Amino acid sequence: MTEEQKTVLPISKGVVPTGKLHEMRKRALEDPEGFWSEIASELYWKKGWDKVVEGEAPYFKWFVGGKTNISYNALDRHVKTWRRNKAAIIWEGEPGETRVMTYYQLWKEVNRFANVLKDLGVKKGDRVTIYMPMVPEAVVAMLATVRVGAIHSVVFSGFSAKGLAERINDAQAKVVITADGMWRRGKKLILKEIVDKALEETPSVESVVVYKRLGEEVNMVEGRDYWWDDLMEGAEDYAEPEWVESEHPSFILYTSGTTGKPKGIIHDTGGYMVGVYATMKWVFDIRDDDLHWCTADIGWITGHSYVVYGPLLHGATTLMYEGAPDYPKPDRWWSIIEKYGVTTFYTAPTAIRMFMRYGEKWVEKHDLSTLRILGSVGEPINPEAWWWYFKHVGKGKCPIVDTWWQTETGHT
Repeated sequence: MTEEQKTVLPISKGVVPTGKLHEMRKRALEDPEGFWSEIASELYWKKGWDKVVEGEAPYFKWFVGGKTNISYNALDRHVKTWRRNKAAIIWEGEPGETRVMTYYQLWKEVNRFANVLKDLGVKKGDRVTIYMPMVPEAVVAMLATVRVGAIHSVVFSGFSAKGLAERINDAQAKVVITADGMWRRGKKLILKEIVDKALEETPSVESVVVYKRLGEEVNMVEGRDYWWDDLMEGAEDYAEPEWVESEHPSFILYTSGTTGKPKGIIHDTGGYMVGVYATMKWVFDIRDDDLHWCTADIGWITGHSYVVYGPLLHGATTLMYEGAPDYPKPDRWWSIIEKYGVTTFYTAPTAIRMFMRYGEKWVEKHDLSTLRILGSVGEPINPEAWWWYFKHVGKGKCPIVDTWWQTETGHT
């Protein structure tokens, strides 16, 4: 390690927080109920809680007796303000198409799809499996599911039919939402074929909704399979949120299954909502003029929290990219940051190390001066990757942060 690196790399051992951070930690330790009550009060509750927290570790219950809806907090709160016409999602597809959805447009789509789900018989407590590419409709499906009080299970679109079937059966999903296909490194992957294979072993599924991403001809089973656009065309424009108990599950997310059978982790509504709202605020210092880009797929907890719920709860603009990080060239990510003016950027050490192998010449081609905060997530970052990220991507001026939690432990 060079002397320059030694002066910059963070050393956490023995560091004592000072100033505002010290006061926050002190308050959280001495008055946890007051501390978390104050944070939760920044969000909307149809009914206030009777008790902030009860139980003993690790079996805590948060905001007991309170009722809320995470879709309402992510959308309706903002639609009633100047953020109504602010960009909620900026999306870029792998072939290069772009779309922008304002908070009002996203709110309308979520309401309509919530009514689609209700027309398909989905009600409070039902499970909905989402197996989609990184398109805005995947976010619509998530928010619509929690709007009606149902529980979504987003399955990473890279999983096989067997992996998808396992997760559908474990959750006993009533509806599956998918797409005809997706782009990956310039090639078409037909997702509907994978879904059809999985559904041979999933007796709980009653309906399948298919979004046209590629416009491919796919098998559609009469009475079971429906095109997204056809259902949305006749849907009502408003769906009253289902006001659920704080402890009501909002989603199930499965572990990868690399060490055995995938395990479904249930996240509640109130505790998760407040937790991800707080970390988005404190870790990323999120601001109204920020453009936040978390590169995670929404099939993972990081994608749930920092592509979808965290940014939208704050009324921020979140960027979604569909394709591979280095396609068609190794500077795809850096070109996106420059093109849209990304300010807060959250990715994984694995990706950073891949870009290191390509060399900094691909980074230096682009103006990344809009960046003010960098994030690293998913695994500990090694010093070499940290330094390369700090120096070449952040230009030596952006702090590198982490949210420090995982699927099994985060805001459940």
